Formats: sequence, structure tokens, C-alpha cells
Amino acid sequence: MMELAAIFNFINFRIIDVLDILIVAILLFELYKLTKGTAAVKIFWVLALIFVIYEVVSFFHFTMLSDLMGELINVGVLAIIILFQPEIRKFFLYIGDGRLMRFFSDRFSKQNKHSEYSEEILAVKRACRHMSTTMTGALIIFARKTPLDEFLSTGEEIDAKPSAELLENIFFKNSPLHDGAVIIKDHRIMAARCILPVSKSRDLPQEVGLRHRSALGATEFTDAVAVVVSEQTGNISLCYGGKMTRDLTSSALRQMLEEILTNE
Repeated sequence: MMELAAIFNFINFRIIDVLDILIVAILLFELYKLTKGTAAVKIFWVLALIFVIYEVVSFFHFTMLSDLMGELINVGVLAIIILFQPEIRKFFLYIGDGRLMRFFSDRFSKQNKHSEYSEEILAVKRACRHMSTTMTGALIIFARKTPLDEFLSTGEEIDAKPSAELLENIFFKNSPLHDGAVIIKDHRIMAARCILPVSKSRDLPQEVGLRHRSALGATEFTDAVAVVVSEQTGNISLCYGGKMTRDLTSSALRQMLEEILTNE
């Protein structure tokens, strides 16, 4: 009987051990994805190396070296928080944006959300299609669950019903509101000429300008969706989750917006 209990305890320990390793691996992988393409990725590998060395010296009971590495890790916690502040913020937004709850959400809700967003999606599609042919630069942000108050406060308040005509007038080259971004929130155009954070990603092509970098920057630390029309080429791009999809047709843009905005 005691032998069976010992075997059970051993198996139970091994399962917990594997689960522990799996959770740590997932967390490290997600952190790596958030830092990939930035200068912080080099610091990530240094910290990972320090952690591995600490585990090795602790396993072999190198007391002095283990104590030294432990103190180094303890002192480095504050430095990690400072250095990885944007990545930590993005990581918690990633966890807290409701993605886990979406799996358990009612499947019929997507149909309702499709109709909720259809008006502004159609307005953006029509406006981008026309602005693409006229080489009119544009930057449109769809706010979702992450608050964008810090971006809204930098722009001019509008609070109007979305329409292709209004969007085209805002981004008309001689319009005083054409610089910056338009933010759509709660199915309303809430503000124009908003200032967005600029992405520091090194994965972007050199020909990508400030408008595209701002679009990507807004989606790196929030769950917002950004639509960009290039003033140089007229190409339409969409940014979401810190990734950019370029050279879209207006129909492809509409399809992507419907898939993202209704999948909440």
C-alpha cells in the first residue's frame, strides 16, 4: 500500500513539475514575442542566460556563486521593470483584453457585432478606396476594449456619425485636420488630428513613413485596429496586434475589419 502511495506521489510530482515548466515556457515565449524586433530582445536573452546560470549553480550547490547570482537577480528586478516598461504593459494588456473569455462567448454574438460595426466598416472601406486613387494619406484608428483617452486628448473632438464623405473631408490635403489620426470609438468618429506613439520596430521596411509607424505604434500596446492609406503610393495597410498587413484592396480591408472587430 505504501509502495503505491509512493509511486502516486512520484507521478503527481512529475506532472506538477512538467506543468510548471510548461507555464514558464509559455510566459517566456510570449515575452519574447513582445520584445522581438526591438532593442529589448537583447536584454531578454541576457536575463534568460542569467536565470539559466542561477538554476545551474543552485542545482550543484555552489553556495557563494548562487548567493551572488541571487542578489544580482533581486537587484535587477527594478531594472527589469524600468527597461521593459512598454513590454510589460503590452503583456498585461495581452492577458487582460478578454481573449480567454472569447472562447466561451456565445457564438451568436458575432452576428450581432457584425451588424453593429457594418456601418463604420463600410464608411472606412469607401473612403479608403477613394483616397487610395487620389493618393490622399489617411490614418484611422478603431478603438476597442483598451482605453485610448491619452490619444483622444491630443486631438480635436468631433463626435460624429461615421461616413465616407466626412472621413475624406478630414483627410483632404488642405484640411486643418488631415495630419494625425482619426479615432472611431463606440461607433462614432470621436476625434481627429490625434497624435499616436511611433513604433520603434526594426522589422519595418525603410520606405515606411511616420504615418505607418504611428499606426503600428498604436497597436503595439493596445488592442486597437489601425488603417493607413499611403500618401506616396496610395496603398492601403492594416495594423493589428503590432503587425502590419500591406497592399490591401478595399474589399480585403473590409473582410479583415469584419473578422477582427466582430471577434471580441
